[in-house]
Parts: sequence; structure tokens; C-alpha cells
Amino acid sequence: MSQSLDRALTVLTGLASGPKTLDDLAEEIGVHKSTVLRLLRTLESHHFVRREGTRYYRLGSALFDLANRALEDRDVRRTSQPALSELNARTGHTIHLASYEDGEVVYIDKYEGRHSVRMYSRIGKRAPLHCTAVGKVLVAAMPPERRLQVAEAIDYVRLTPNTISNASDFLVELAHVSDRGYAVDNAEHEDFIHCIAAPIRGARGEVLAAASMSVPKVLLDYDGLMGLVPELVAAAAEASVHSGWTGNMERGK
Repeated sequence: MSQSLDRALTVLTGLASGPKTLDDLAEEIGVHKSTVLRLLRTLESHHFVRREGTRYYRLGSALFDLANRALEDRDVRRTSQPALSELNARTGHTIHLASYEDGEVVYIDKYEGRHSVRMYSRIGKRAPLHCTAVGKVLVAAMPPERRLQVAEAIDYVRLTPNTISNASDFLVELAHVSDRGYAVDNAEHEDFIHCIAAPIRGARGEVLAAASMSVPKVLLDYDGLMGLVPELVAAAAEASVHSGWTGNMERGK
């Protein structure tokens, strides 16, 4: 990667956390202010950065336009929308759509719940595979050799007392997910949230993404969450049909 491109990307990453001054960015990148100013002027001319007042810079509209266009290019996001938005409206719980990318979960769509407790997640945010229901669904769908490879490459950070902490236990969990057609995050990622997820498939039966329902434990106990599995699986199956799948709708497999 060229040095200028690397620095420009570092500038954009730095601005993702909020407006910053020229001095802030120069210190962050470790170069002279004149170098950062040249980068900012180029980015500003293409609307990737915009000035706010006389001192501050923030991300510009072109970046958000690119992000939205990239998300719209994911057909599964569009084809899943009717089923997932209806599930969200009917249950009032937060619904996520996620895909696998470079050893992590990436949230590609979200339907916010009606309850006051908000999920940490947002569209474009990444999450671990081993402690999220969507992550389990996505890895369980992989061929056995690939599944093993991914499982052994995970850094099993323990986020709650329930988090799976090693590859062996994760592989056992993935076998259960594959067998029953859905996954559970039993307060493994955030200790006050539990979650269920199911696969969304394409025309060849491949798993395109995972759909999940996340609920605060104070609103619904574990048995109540399990009672929602049929609704989630049915919505994922409907989304799969809209994505070209013609398989077994009863089991979602």
C-alpha cells in the first residue's frame, strides 16, 4: 500500500470517532501538519471529509454514500427486508442481519427493538464468532475442514462467564447448531442480552447470512426466548425463499 493512501485511510479512521483538528490528526498519524493538510484537502475535494467551522474536520457525505451503496449491493439485505422488518414489528425485539467476513461477524442490517435497552451493535460493526448466535450460524454452515480451520484461528476472548473459551467446545456447539438449524447466544457476548439466530439461504442452499433476534434478559427469560425460535426460523425461511431458496421450509436446512 502506498504511504499516502495508508495515511489517508488512517485520517478517515481517526475521524470515525468524531470531529478532530489538524493538530489532532497530525499527532495521530505522526507526521507534520502540512502533510495532513494536503491529505485533507484532497479528501475534502472528493467529499470524503468536510470542514466544520474553522478548526475541525469530520467525515463527509461521499463516505456514507459509498457505504450505503455497498450495503445495497448485498442482495440478501434487500431480499430479507420484508420478512425481518415484519418480524421486528410483530415481536418488538431487535433483529439483526449479519454476514461472515475475514474471521468476524459483520452486521449488515438492523431493526431496532421497541424496548428501552439498546444493543451495542450498529450496521457495519464487527463482532466475534464464538460468542454470537449469528457467528455460530455462519461458521456451522461451512464445510467441516473450513469450520475446523476457522474455529482453531479464533482468539477465544471471554466476555461473560458463559462465553465459549476454546475451539473444542466451539466445534461441539457448531455441531448442535448444524443439527437443530438455529443457534443461541445465552448471554455469551453481553451478560444482559441473549439471542437466537437462524440461517438465510440462497438458491443453491448456501448460507448467505444469519438473522437474529436479541432480547434483554430482564424482559424475557431463557424459556421465553426459546419460545420465539419458531418465529425466527420461519422468518429466516421466508427471507431465504425471497433469496431464491427452494429447500425444506420446516427445518430451515
